[in-house]
Amino acid sequence: MDRSGTQGRPMTHSQPLKNYFGRELALTLSDLIQPLVARFPVDSFVEAVTRQSESLELKGRVAMIAAELHQALAMPYEGSLEVLLDILGPENETEQGMFTNGYFLMPVAYYVERYGLQHFDLSMHALYEITKRHTSEYAIRPYLLKYEDQCLERLKAWRTDSSLHVRRLVSEGTRPRLPWAKRIPVIKGDPSHHLALIEPLLNDPSLYVRKSVANHLHDLSKDYRDFVITWLAERQHSGGEHFPWIVRHACRSWMKGSEMKSMHELFSSAIFTT
Repeated sequence: MDRSGTQGRPMTHSQPLKNYFGRELALTLSDLIQPLVARFPVDSFVEAVTRQSESLELKGRVAMIAAELHQALAMPYEGSLEVLLDILGPENETEQGMFTNGYFLMPVAYYVERYGLQHFDLSMHALYEITKRHTSEYAIRPYLLKYEDQCLERLKAWRTDSSLHVRRLVSEGTRPRLPWAKRIPVIKGDPSHHLALIEPLLNDPSLYVRKSVANHLHDLSKDYRDFVITWLAERQHSGGEHFPWIVRHACRSWMKGSEMKSMHELFSSAIFTT
């Protein structure tokens, strides 16, 4: 199976985000899946999604569509995943469009999150492919909790991936306070594991990745402020050309008043004037 040229219709901003996750998306997914699975029950799938979506908010709609996909495909996870991976469409090679062009894959990512937890290798491969078109930053979190060591090793390998979206997933998926997501504890209860994981990304060529790294550091600083600031101060002369921006963005909550004075004592003036 190969539908590498297929993708959902780009999203506009003329209506609330949740409204895209109803009848229109059910029809889009059906159009993509039926050529691969002739018996896919288009009418009942579209009817079920349309009927249930009206009373649900965004997250509820995404979860419901994933559940209806699971029922409509009616096959073991391995087979369903093969079908769903064949509708992903081309990779996104830009820093934009994760939601506007890839929004239709949100239920697919949730499908992997909800139904694939017992299939680590298959599911991690799926999340790797999905994140290159949409994002796996939410779906990967249950895997990080269940397979901490295995996930950490996989993420370390992804830090040098050619896809900026995969590199960003390393940082974004492991953020303790990721917006829209349930908070997760720091890896092994020690923030040093996070810092070691994202350190190679401090000077990533992609601003999209660097923003995630800075936000990750900001998350950590909420609970481990002194630890994070000291770690950054120790790297200020070797962090690369983008390091001053990383520091300012990561420490934005502390760069005011008396706290700003203590920051100046730890960092060279170049950090604040670059």
